[in-house]
Amino acid sequence: MGKSILITGGARSGKSTLAERMTLQLGVPAIYIATAQAHDDEMAERIAQHQARRGPEWQTVSEPFDLPRALAETDGQGPRLVDCLTLWLTNLMLDGRDWMAATDDLRRTLAQQKTPVIFVTNEVGAGIVPENKLARDFRDAAGLLNQRMATACDELWFCVAGHPMKVKPQ
Repeated sequence: MGKSILITGGARSGKSTLAERMTLQLGVPAIYIATAQAHDDEMAERIAQHQARRGPEWQTVSEPFDLPRALAETDGQGPRLVDCLTLWLTNLMLDGRDWMAATDDLRRTLAQQKTPVIFVTNEVGAGIVPENKLARDFRDAAGLLNQRMATACDELWFCVAGHPMKVKPQ
């Protein structure tokens, strides 16, 4: 199996920059599997900022829903960076899909990969309890998704204020 790494942290914690650097250290060309969808101008700007930061050594694959397929199709083509699992979860939940089954599929596919995969996700459970059910459901789902992916990955990193800390293995 190829090496797998999960990087988590809060918003603007430096996790995507760390993930990009780590992916390129594993080989070039690298594949950026993007899960974001630009439903508004602000999100389109965020996506543009991420794209501008990456150089020609990156190939981008946009896949908001079927990460197992994207991983299977890109295996053997270079290290992959999936950014991010939290947006993937959002896409699944808002589309009424079974995110738990999708996570199981992702974990099964990950176990079959021959080339490295780095996942970025957000740590959303450290804040206040959201006021509405959808937000609480999302927070809980993100926590469970992160736990399941952390178990499946070889390494786990946590970013705080631009400083990464290795959590697994110690």
